[in-house]
Amino acid sequence: MPLMDIDRRAQLISVSQQWTRDADMGFQNLMLHGLRSLLTMLGMIFGVAAVVAMLSIGAGARQKVMALIEQMGVRNLIVEAKETTEWQAHQKMRKISPGLTLLDYRVIGDDVSGIVASTPRKRMTPSKMIPKPQEGTPVIYGVNPGYQGIAGLQLVNGRFFSENDENAGAPVCVLGASAKWSLFGSANAVNEFVKANEQWFRVIGVVSPQLSSDTAVAGLPAVDVNNAIYVPLQSAFQRLEDSYSDVRDEIDGIYLELGDASAIPQAAQVVRAVLDSSHHGGDDFSIIVPAELLAEQRRTERLFNTVMVAIASISLLVGGIGIMNIMLASILERTREIGLRRAVGARRSDIVRQFVVESTMISFAGGTIGVVLGFVISRSIAWLAGWSTIVTFSSISLAFLVSISVGLVFGIYPATKAAGLDPVEAIRYE
Repeated sequence: MPLMDIDRRAQLISVSQQWTRDADMGFQNLMLHGLRSLLTMLGMIFGVAAVVAMLSIGAGARQKVMALIEQMGVRNLIVEAKETTEWQAHQKMRKISPGLTLLDYRVIGDDVSGIVASTPRKRMTPSKMIPKPQEGTPVIYGVNPGYQGIAGLQLVNGRFFSENDENAGAPVCVLGASAKWSLFGSANAVNEFVKANEQWFRVIGVVSPQLSSDTAVAGLPAVDVNNAIYVPLQSAFQRLEDSYSDVRDEIDGIYLELGDASAIPQAAQVVRAVLDSSHHGGDDFSIIVPAELLAEQRRTERLFNTVMVAIASISLLVGGIGIMNIMLASILERTREIGLRRAVGARRSDIVRQFVVESTMISFAGGTIGVVLGFVISRSIAWLAGWSTIVTFSSISLAFLVSISVGLVFGIYPATKAAGLDPVEAIRYE
């Protein structure tokens, strides 16, 4: 073995032994003052726990919102009518705009290129149903058969209605997952009958569960899409009405699916131009572009992460100041020890290393406990509040690395001050 390699290996072994010795000495010093060490760690513990818990709550909420937006379809474009059930407001708007109509739907279909599927929508909530729902009354959606592909509906039983059902205005329906359970429980619902107001519908299919939200998302109303009943659009026109039918638009929504996602922005401009013209600037509609919402949500996610980390890092900063204060106090207590070490040959670098190792051990232990506490907090919030929380590896790594960095940074000044003590004066210190 070359002499140079032997020297390098011996040097590495010596350095390793020095660090091991300092770590062992640091551990003994921290355990000697266990309560003080624990109190010093509190800033790190709560800081790291805050970072992990806040990022996990934010990640859970963002994932749910982004999943809902993706469920709308990144190649879809949605028009929502802004309806009112107040008679005077309705009459005032009708002087300007006819509301959303089937004519709007046909004109949009003629003017927008690249549409692969589309459907109008007529939505209503019946005042009475048989069987009686165990929970909230399902919302009835009158749509074309193409809605199944546009909304990505998967059936667990039966079938979706066909073009023949649509053309004939057949009294058939497809149940959402919650609606099926609310009306029929665990029993098979296909070929059973549902009465909405005064009209009977035969159940021909059941949809698998979908993501849903209790709050409005990106301009869409807060509707439980699982608690829905889908019927042919012509059936909704011919067979269903309620006490508010006179003050509602002919249709209350339009869904468009385009073949090319890059054509969505231009299609949205065409749709807005068509509706602005036919509604005479009445502003009684909104256009929702899920692809744009998804991009905006991702930008918001990055900003949210930055803000949350900045806020939680304040706790880590406070913890770092606590470490520095304790280490400075420790210098006063161990002045004679430092003087003796210097007198027997310890270099300044040895003293610096000793104190940096101790401050890093405090932040390491505090960071470890903080990660565990943050995980427990996030899981407790998910269990007690019913929120969706996601503890990610990146949030744990970020919080842990920041805590270690804070320990190093705030340990350098006390270490440098300890190393700068005069050995003679340190030994004489009382």
